[in-house]
Amino acid sequence: MNIDKIINKYYGENAALRRILLLHSEKVAEMAVRIIDEKRLPLDRQFVYDAAMLHDIGIVMCDAPGIECYGTEPYIRHGVCGGEILRRYAKENGLSAESIEPYARVCERHTGAGLTVKDIAEQNLPLPVIDLLPETDEEKLICYADKFFSKTHPEDEKPLDRVLRSMQKFGDDTVARFNKLHEQFG
Repeated sequence: MNIDKIINKYYGENAALRRILLLHSEKVAEMAVRIIDEKRLPLDRQFVYDAAMLHDIGIVMCDAPGIECYGTEPYIRHGVCGGEILRRYAKENGLSAESIEPYARVCERHTGAGLTVKDIAEQNLPLPVIDLLPETDEEKLICYADKFFSKTHPEDEKPLDRVLRSMQKFGDDTVARFNKLHEQFG
């Protein structure tokens, strides 16, 4: 998988957004790989690194001027948009659907501590009304590592207490899901 080629296709014109995406994604990827190494997890390091580098590729389609995103989609859709981008890229470049799907799933399932049908329906989120929870250990690890790095200050790792505070505003279920991830990877 040539992640640089994919990123260049969608982020070639906006240098500021490209910088934010790359800084944030590199920090997430580095943390995820470090956790694999420290915990000696039997996960595919290269896949985790590459998927972490692509997990936010959909932000280019979103309206979030504070992080140089000038698209039209609500920011909550960046994961779903990322999945769409990767599937379209695969189709346009002769890649098999099976080869891209694990990366697309990481995009779709990393938001918050994952999103349930209940979350989406009760909050009337502009998302497909399906479970968007990380399922594989790779998806869970990237979702976990992502919570420690913002896009507004991508170089700074957030302390755990700050991550937990940010999860609390989404309710007890979200905190419980994050705590399960922390038990597994923290």
